[in-house]
Amino acid sequence: MQQRQLILASSSPYRREVLARLGVPFDAIAPDIDEQPGDDESPSELVQRLSLAKARAVAERHPHALVLGGDQVLACAGRILGKPHTAAAAAEQLAFLSGKSGRFHTGLAALGEGYSKVIEAVTEVRWRQLTDDQIASYIEREPAFDCAGSAKLEGLGICLVESIDSPEPTALLGVPLIEVCSILREVQMLP
Repeated sequence: MQQRQLILASSSPYRREVLARLGVPFDAIAPDIDEQPGDDESPSELVQRLSLAKARAVAERHPHALVLGGDQVLACAGRILGKPHTAAAAAEQLAFLSGKSGRFHTGLAALGEGYSKVIEAVTEVRWRQLTDDQIASYIEREPAFDCAGSAKLEGLGICLVESIDSPEPTALLGVPLIEVCSILREVQMLP
């Protein structure tokens, strides 16, 4: 059924792994955009803007493809947490999250030949009360420096949380597959 090329505008191995679950052939191309948040930009505005920017950056070079762009941030107590990149930043993020609830905002943009859609999926996560030793052990065992909020919840990070609430379970992994399936059906790339 798939006739046009599907491209994931991402360098994330996690997003590639999640999208591959659908069994639909796709290519992944890094979009190379500035991901800095704007002044007073809400988490929703940020992930939708970045998802669209990523999709546009790749769609300009591949105008006949359907391009999916995505982004994710974690918002907690008025702060937006992205990827920590270092062990020290990861420890600081996890200490801040300890005992709190936060929301992962996952954006998805789809662009291609007259088709345009931007959505957001929100996942509520409640962290356990974490000790410094638990945080250090987690970082040593699973250095999730490329995950928003330092928690790779599809792996060992699940031990850090009390609960997860989401109508779109794979959104937490970076790609809301229920919405992707809907988009692919709309453009007749899935039955």
